[in-house]
Amino acid sequence: MEGVRVLEVAQFTFVPAAGAILADWGADVIKVEHPLRGDTQRGFVFMGGIELDADRHPLIEHPNRGKRSVGIDLSTPGGQHVLYELAKSSDVFLTNYMPQARQKNKFDLEHIRAANPDIIYARGSAYGDKGPERMVGGFDGTAFWTRSGVGHALTPEALGGALGQGIPAFGDSIGGMNIAGGISAALFHREKTGQAVELDVSLLSTAWWSAGASVTQGMETGEIMRSTMPDEVAPTVNPFLGNYLTSDGGTINLCIVSPTGYIHDAFEHLDLPELASDPRFSDVLPLIENAAEAAQLIAESIAKKPFAYWRERLKTMKGQWAPFQSLLDLASDEQAIANDMIVEVEAADGGAPFKVVRGPVQFNHEPLETTRAPQASEHTEIVLMELGMDWDQIEVLKNSGAIA
Repeated sequence: MEGVRVLEVAQFTFVPAAGAILADWGADVIKVEHPLRGDTQRGFVFMGGIELDADRHPLIEHPNRGKRSVGIDLSTPGGQHVLYELAKSSDVFLTNYMPQARQKNKFDLEHIRAANPDIIYARGSAYGDKGPERMVGGFDGTAFWTRSGVGHALTPEALGGALGQGIPAFGDSIGGMNIAGGISAALFHREKTGQAVELDVSLLSTAWWSAGASVTQGMETGEIMRSTMPDEVAPTVNPFLGNYLTSDGGTINLCIVSPTGYIHDAFEHLDLPELASDPRFSDVLPLIENAAEAAQLIAESIAKKPFAYWRERLKTMKGQWAPFQSLLDLASDEQAIANDMIVEVEAADGGAPFKVVRGPVQFNHEPLETTRAPQASEHTEIVLMELGMDWDQIEVLKNSGAIA
């Protein structure tokens, strides 16, 4: 993306996360923030009940690393003039503001295209840019988790209520990646045809795409799978598919989707070698017929030994499995580290490096090189001077409150 300029008028995580991915890929991403308060998310002091340090802020670093920040008051004519000047030299305009805010402050499609007819205009929204709820806002917790059915599918029926979303900005980050992919396709389309498109990604559509296999199944059969409680024995035709508890409360997930060719080896590794020759379980068809009994025997075997034992024991098993880890466990996972999934950037407070997560796409096995998220309005003067403005012009704009 080197040579591509992205003009981002967005806040929170959904949509700014797309700017972060594009910055990771080499684009010059100019983040426009309010001159006084900056991105509203800068003022968040808690995330999931955990107190945040304003100088080491995960909700700022994760979706804003690699960008430059310009402070512009888009409610002023001077600020709008500066925005249009930036748009003239940009390839992409990226926003998640509501339609009424875009129209009121004159950065809707009409005004941005008037400044640059060839710009790609990308919108992120809660529920889509068409239909009766086009002007209804929403967040990750409402559009992606609650309304979409994702939260319902992941809530065990036996829980007797709704499961809260345990990962802040979950759908936001997935949706940001979707936007980045859409922008990449739009840039390719413009390169091939000369036509600039507008594109939309919603949190609702992100959720439904993420759960697309289950949604499609539901529309076809009228039935939807739901998560089960840890102590529930879910209906199964494959005992090598499911979560099993260890003696010390850990969980091992077996995921041998097709047992053909794996039965003997799996039972050996599960300390049940005698079952490999048992006619009830030794071939796929009888295994399916006796799946519940096999699952019970596997559960009893795994429950006899601790998590660490099984994690080491199953390393040589041919079939697929995984240890049930926390997000924090992954930060020290040797496989994650070997694949450069964690990136260190300079911290804004001058302290220890801040660790952020690399996007899911890696090019040529190369680790990501990026910079910390900018301070609000940190690069205003530099960026405006790149546009050809002199200090006198910048001073007039500052004195009028149009920029910071």
